[in-house]
Amino acid sequence: MNLTELSFDQFEAEAVRLGVNLPIEQTQAWATYESTIPGRTSWGCAGIERDGETVALVAFADYETHGYHYLRAHHAPVWVSTPTPDEESEALLAIRDYVRARDRKVVFVRLSVMSDAPQCRPVLSTIPYDMTVVIDVTGGDEEILSQMKPRGRRDVRKALREAPVTCADETERATADFSEYYAIMRETGERDGFEPAPMSDYEDMMRILGPAHVRLFAGRDPEGKVVTWSMDTISGTRGVRYYAGSSSATMRLHVTDKLLYFELCELGRLGCEDVDLMAIGSDFSPALLGLNEFKTKFCKEGGRPVAPDRDLPVRPLFYASLEKAKRLMAAKRGSDKDAG
Repeated sequence: MNLTELSFDQFEAEAVRLGVNLPIEQTQAWATYESTIPGRTSWGCAGIERDGETVALVAFADYETHGYHYLRAHHAPVWVSTPTPDEESEALLAIRDYVRARDRKVVFVRLSVMSDAPQCRPVLSTIPYDMTVVIDVTGGDEEILSQMKPRGRRDVRKALREAPVTCADETERATADFSEYYAIMRETGERDGFEPAPMSDYEDMMRILGPAHVRLFAGRDPEGKVVTWSMDTISGTRGVRYYAGSSSATMRLHVTDKLLYFELCELGRLGCEDVDLMAIGSDFSPALLGLNEFKTKFCKEGGRPVAPDRDLPVRPLFYASLEKAKRLMAAKRGSDKDAG
């Protein structure tokens, strides 16, 4: 296999020709948005070819952090047909050689690989996942409900009867002023133990991608206050529930169940064929198991396997030094915890 450099126009045209639905992160619109985040720039995109035929597509972003550079290929390579482990391994070697020849400062590439390829290493940072929940949203509101597990249908019906919120598509309102939604995101982060991105990231995402690619749905209480919201991306026929926040005070009132059902129905009306709820836990990613109870009830089939993120070292010695530094930091944190 070999890589052929493409402009973004060529890249997206090739996806159309091949009948490939690009993830939102593999589009030119996303590259424009991500370049507004400090330390990130679009690095380029390419077709992965065998015998002159494109078998996969991949777009890269350059991430600069802690004094070094790595490339991120979100949800990519995007394969024309499901690859075998040997095909993935061959593509990884081609990607490594291509990146090494073009840009000597890149230490590694983070990309999505289904098989446990020997060329790859577990990611240095972030929590990768190999399972997600994808919900079919064709067929209308009742069909969407019928495809849920009994517990999901029960909770949604109860929420439709009792949840004290009114749900609406608030994309235009959130684009004009994101502050009330961000306050809920900060509350969610404090409760669940994560630090939200700066508010400008969400604002830029909505403004640059636009309503054709990002929709924000919200539930408001009887006083008109936002208590739950979610932001969904749209790329082709795939919707992705990208961000979500909820008030602690209303968590037990099924307001999120009501909102999620509302957004699934609305995304279906907007032309999506399925919606990805993004990430559930498994043996590969046990830290995410807490997400399973809520997400899996909305789909009879439960989880669906996806290619998890893995690191592909381009400069092995430098990458080994990063792994060593990570181990030392983990050991220090453990030592500090024991001392406390």
